[in-house]
Amino acid sequence: MNLPPRTIERLSKYRRLLKKYPKTEGLYIFSHHLARLLNLTPVQVRRDLMLIGLSGNHRKGYNITELLKVISQTIDTEQGHNLAIVGMGNLGRAVTRFIRKNETRMNIVAGFDIDQSKLNETIEGVPCYHISQIEEYIKVLSVDIAILTTSPESAQEIADRVIRSGVTGILNFTSVHLDVPKEIYLKDYDIITSLEEIGFFIKSPLQ
Repeated sequence: MNLPPRTIERLSKYRRLLKKYPKTEGLYIFSHHLARLLNLTPVQVRRDLMLIGLSGNHRKGYNITELLKVISQTIDTEQGHNLAIVGMGNLGRAVTRFIRKNETRMNIVAGFDIDQSKLNETIEGVPCYHISQIEEYIKVLSVDIAILTTSPESAQEIADRVIRSGVTGILNFTSVHLDVPKEIYLKDYDIITSLEEIGFFIKSPLQ
């Protein structure tokens, strides 16, 4: 199924929100309720759900159990994905904690760093190896997604190495542009750009 990236992003948000409901069996939710909770429009919600073959009941809305099931079938794989965190400093550890505390089919199987005090240790429940061992462990552990929390100066070199090792998806926290082959799915997380976007939209019209 070929879906726009923003649709996948919203489907993930729908699922995380609905999983917080203490008991979903037999419960329904209307598109306008889901939209309000996520600051979206009901039309956008209905369009997203139509793309994955779901239509709501006019009187009840969407069955939450069925909604969760179809979203999971759409965005998950049966075996899940193996992840590696490259850079186990404060940011890397925070990202690791966040992923591990959420119910997801994303499995962090390795961390990499150059700090000798972290090597061969378990950090946030994840074994940490020297960055020189990236190629070896990415292949052995069948890692297909790498999360880069390294220094900007080393980001491109690290990206090249993980790609050569078989990684096909990268989440980039380094705030620098990465040059990757077109078959690699790259997602940038740039906090400065996000903050500047917020700053633009909240500034006074008089400024």
